[in-house]
Amino acid sequence: MATIIMLETSGRLCSAAVAKDGRTLLSRTSGEEHAHATHLPLFLQEMLDFLKGRGEKPGAVAVSGGPGSYTGLRIGVSCAKGVCYALGIPLIAVDTLALIARTAAESAAPGADTLLCPMIDARRMEVYTATFDSALAPVDVARPEIIDGNSFAGQLSAHKVIFCGSGADKCRVVITHPNAIFLSGIEPHAAAMASIAQTMFDRGQFSDVAYYEPNYLKEFQTTTPKKNIL
Repeated sequence: MATIIMLETSGRLCSAAVAKDGRTLLSRTSGEEHAHATHLPLFLQEMLDFLKGRGEKPGAVAVSGGPGSYTGLRIGVSCAKGVCYALGIPLIAVDTLALIARTAAESAAPGADTLLCPMIDARRMEVYTATFDSALAPVDVARPEIIDGNSFAGQLSAHKVIFCGSGADKCRVVITHPNAIFLSGIEPHAAAMASIAQTMFDRGQFSDVAYYEPNYLKEFQTTTPKKNIL
């Protein structure tokens, strides 16, 4: 079993935690907007100091690997890589949609025939999404999707589907099938990674520290302010 530092910066929350043997020992969270770059290094240092005080060294760093906020993901992955390089320990990249699905499953206890559909807000009516069964096995791949009245029609005709995550609430008015269940308040958090990270550690599912890049799903696009356009 391992002691793992866990970092989550893919969305609104910035969080860090330490887990040992799949059990969270320490957790810190900030909901301040646009402040991940400020808070995460402080949280990370607190995690390292906490372990030093216990005479322990982390066995790995787990980081939320996307999809999600481009800037947030880069901050989290950069910090994770820095610790991995400095301490010579492996990097674990946790799928953010799988993390949201697990958090929803622990909250809602879905039935065997129920699907979980985490959604990350991608502006307007677009979301990053994937589908998982009640045992959290993936049903389809992560993808960007523009939501309309026909979205998930095939799955909803055969299953109850729990929609959750930062992109789910805006879809309530569009996805109106009676089998659609919307679960509010589900956000990815570092402490919720503990069991996933431990399982990946035990299986040796590590990412290359030098070459790993988050799963952005879409290329980052910048816009030019209108006043600067000639």
